[in-house]
Amino acid sequence: MANRFLPYGRQSIDHSDIAAVVEVLRGDWLTTGPTIEALEEAFAEAVGADHAVACSNGTTALHLALAAEGVGPGDVCIVPAITFMATANAALYCGAEVVFADVDPDTGLMTPASLAEAIGRADGHARVALQVHLAGQCEAIDEMAELVSAAGAVLVEDACHAVGSRWKGEPVGNGRHARAATFSFHPVKTIAAGEGGMVTTRDAALARRMRLLRSHGIERDTARHERSESEPWWHEMQALGWNYRLSDIQAALALSQLRRLGAFTARRRELAQAYDAALSRANLPVAPLQRTPDCDPCLHLYPVRIDFEAIGRSRGEIMAALAGQGIGSQVHYIPVPDQPFYTARYGRQDLPGARRYYARTLSLPLFFGMTDEDPGRVTDALAAALGT
Repeated sequence: MANRFLPYGRQSIDHSDIAAVVEVLRGDWLTTGPTIEALEEAFAEAVGADHAVACSNGTTALHLALAAEGVGPGDVCIVPAITFMATANAALYCGAEVVFADVDPDTGLMTPASLAEAIGRADGHARVALQVHLAGQCEAIDEMAELVSAAGAVLVEDACHAVGSRWKGEPVGNGRHARAATFSFHPVKTIAAGEGGMVTTRDAALARRMRLLRSHGIERDTARHERSESEPWWHEMQALGWNYRLSDIQAALALSQLRRLGAFTARRRELAQAYDAALSRANLPVAPLQRTPDCDPCLHLYPVRIDFEAIGRSRGEIMAALAGQGIGSQVHYIPVPDQPFYTARYGRQDLPGARRYYARTLSLPLFFGMTDEDPGRVTDALAAALGT
């Protein structure tokens, strides 16, 4: 047991999850069935939102949210430089352009100051600011919303890391400050569906538009048809949409996992606290996860900061040494504007906070199935890798 490999993240599947999926497999609906609506209702209730729209993954959630908002050519979306590239890609899918905001070098999060600076560079064309809750942490959501509103834009939360997180005592994704929030049910996230996503909002019209777009733009409700036809098969394509549907099989797994959200959240918090304590005792040249004010996160990641240049060892060497001791690790993320596609599109960006964060970050294992001893085991392995 002590030598088992610890990946940086993995799903937790129990008998109740398997039973939920089997029940759907034995039923009449494998897709576009009642389990979708059941998941949407349960998820909306869990985060305190009025509406939740299920879709195929976190990327399509982002695309749906922006497309339903009407983002298009001539618009600019503000995106923090440290995120998964899908956050920026979703804007381009809609025909908009991206202005990258710098981040705090210790948290990797966009700040009100860096958002304001990016809005200025958008030159009056900012339509949406995408606030990324990196690792499950949030920062100044209300201030961000006020800034974008003053610029005539709206806030959309990329909460794909933040299922179960709370900010100022309220669930992330409740729609109090943002037009919409997007979530991911990828296996390494807190809730797994294999693949899957969700968008929450308080705007009924936005939710209805997203439901239209996720299924080829087809409207089946006769009360909303543009033509009056009596044929029972009649349906209308009223917009150019996509096949972004979630299957009932995936929804059954996500719904079962959602029932365990309290346990998932509590365990991730316990493990993060154990890491904090172990790293403090070890007295390593490693800065533990930098917490943000007003946020009670359900952490998707446990990123630490290591000044690799100062210790005289590369990040690749440290990761290889950890792997040799059965410890997986990962880097979240390469700054998106440094990706060749975006460098070719926008040129080299001057974002020192993002480069500083990227240069020092390393994500250690964090997932529900870890034992109480595992944070100490990882810390000991890190000490050995660092040669301390």
